[in-house]
Amino acid sequence: MRAPKFKLLDTVALLEDIPARKLRAGEVGTIVEILNENVYEVEFSDNDGQTYAQFALRADQIIPLHSRGRPLRMNMAEV
Repeated sequence: MRAPKFKLLDTVALLEDIPARKLRAGEVGTIVEILNENVYEVEFSDNDGQTYAQFALRADQIIPLHSRGRPLRMNMAEV
């Protein structure tokens, strides 16, 4: 069995509209369960953290989002 394309708690974006769920391509969600190697339970939440949709999606319906900024370094003398 291949390793899953996505990991638990990965942030993903929807690649296609899903009119039945009132979701549009580009909406951002979180992987909350891995159902099998190509199917993931994705939760979509608003800015207040309230879930407005949660359901299974195929790997070809989502794309991973990455945050790869510079590490934050704090000068402890400034804190």
